[in-house]
Amino acid sequence: MQFTSKLRRRDFIKLLGGAAASWPLAARAQAPARMRRIGALMNLALDDPEALSRVTAFAQGLQEFGWTDGRNVQIIYRWAAGDVARQQQFAAELVALGPDVILASGNGAALPLQQATRTLPIVFADVGDPVALGLVESLDRPGGNVTGFMNFESSLSAKWLELLKQIAPRITRVAVLQIPNTAGNALQLGAMQAAAASLGVELSPIDVRDAASVDRGVTAFARSPGGGLVMTAGPQGPALRELIITLAARHRLPAIYPFRYYVTGGGLSAYAPDQIGQFRLAAGYVDRILKGEKPADLPVQMPTKYELVINLKTAKALGLTVPPSLLARADEVIE
Repeated sequence: MQFTSKLRRRDFIKLLGGAAASWPLAARAQAPARMRRIGALMNLALDDPEALSRVTAFAQGLQEFGWTDGRNVQIIYRWAAGDVARQQQFAAELVALGPDVILASGNGAALPLQQATRTLPIVFADVGDPVALGLVESLDRPGGNVTGFMNFESSLSAKWLELLKQIAPRITRVAVLQIPNTAGNALQLGAMQAAAASLGVELSPIDVRDAASVDRGVTAFARSPGGGLVMTAGPQGPALRELIITLAARHRLPAIYPFRYYVTGGGLSAYAPDQIGQFRLAAGYVDRILKGEKPADLPVQMPTKYELVINLKTAKALGLTVPPSLLARADEVIE
């Protein structure tokens, strides 16, 4: 028994000594990790329901990789609400804060952020044709500090025109609401102009600068019969979508929009990618950058599917009968 007691005593002292030696390592292992910071420049207003859906998807995506806002990461949001001046101001503010990575929502956020920094990593979502915009060198090899998820190529806008003609065959004139002096919208308009003659429609571009310019432009266009409307994808459009949908209804203009939320808000139709899903995917790229990867090595990803959404209630109000063949192709029909 005495031997056993001594053995136990020696073992205890040895164990204690080993534990003491490991205490500093354990303490270091249990010390809280450095709080990482993510900047986020959003092109919508804080109280916009679509904005809530996007940031919720982004936060859920981050949580899947172990990042929780307020625990091991801090997300610093800025809400530009489609205002060009505020986009530039907030881009500069976020860059000055020096976050580990910045999320850019849309062209209107990605471009001023790239102008503000060529070193801080930027991950975009909901951007159109980043090569044409000069955001990246190529889709496979972005080459700089910017990468992300694009919503469509500019050539898709010709598809909007084609679908609008199928929904409303009698239209002969189409107002194209575009954001002036933007490369993305110029490319979208160019693709529609190339397709317009074969579809038997004449295009009338209307610059979207503010609410007053949209009201004046659409009201003047609607004075002649046979009109329809295409809303292009651009930074001011989402913030003015309620007005645009209201004007289309007031002047009985069949319309097609670049994103689904226009249709859930009362618009007639949309042919669009899954925008909310892009923000969840963007969280994956943010995670990889926080873990040491570089934007230059992360290829830009394109949507794998586009969805046709039709609002039958709006069609009925416009006196339109949507062809059954088109309804059969629709991914979502709102009744």
